[in-house]
Amino acid sequence: MGLEDDPFDWRVTKDGQLLVSRGGRVVTTIRGTAADKLLGRLERAGDDETQHLLARATGNYKRGNERRG
Repeated sequence: MGLEDDPFDWRVTKDGQLLVSRGGRVVTTIRGTAADKLLGRLERAGDDETQHLLARATGNYKRGNERRG
């Protein structure tokens, strides 16, 4: 199951927090200048790049050491 099958979603709250969710559950909340910086990048990104930015923000991305089964 990859980003194509189970993509990340995001939304911005009234107070500027960036909520990142996957599968209908919030997986991380980003606040402050980090949220502002990521939001700027998300607004300019395409669909694939958006998914990779969100995956990196949550820490949920391949590091190169996973085994294929």
